[in-house]
Amino acid sequence: MWPANGRYGMDVAPAGLAFVHDLLNTLPAGKPRAADLLAELADAQPWLDGALTAWAEETGRERPVVSLTERDLERVRGLREEIKSLLTGGEAAPELSSATLRLDSAGRVAIEPRGTGAQLVSSVVLIEMLTAQQADSWRRLKVCRNPRCQVAFFDRSRNNSGVWHSTKICGNVENLRAHRARVRSTA
Repeated sequence: MWPANGRYGMDVAPAGLAFVHDLLNTLPAGKPRAADLLAELADAQPWLDGALTAWAEETGRERPVVSLTERDLERVRGLREEIKSLLTGGEAAPELSSATLRLDSAGRVAIEPRGTGAQLVSSVVLIEMLTAQQADSWRRLKVCRNPRCQVAFFDRSRNNSGVWHSTKICGNVENLRAHRARVRSTA
């Protein structure tokens, strides 16, 4: 369903936050290293079409149609880096996006993405980040601490203490490295 996350065989973040999660996992990551889905327009457009379809199904919203240009692709890659920087303790200042507030059929205020190309992608990302922050699920979206991996994952641990996208794949390897380093330093 989610084109980038599907490459790593993991559970995706809940609701629309899965779109942000999928965007992060377009990066070349994992072992063996997966391709960068935003490296070329020929790869990016199919990823975006699939991710927007999954987002629309997940959120019950209308699927926006976005045709990326080379300039849009550069801006989407920049947005991905900004979000990753936020998750790894850095700072970010993504470009501003616009959204529309409207009343839905039940009389609730709904926020809808606006724009074209990269601006619409950015709008979807920021709306889902806001929604996740309000639901207190944003803090659970993380990047694997294994520097050779860097896969984004949604931490489902009870106390939000996960640091590896997979304990079996990355955790064991990193814990073994740390153990060996401790043994060498005491010897």
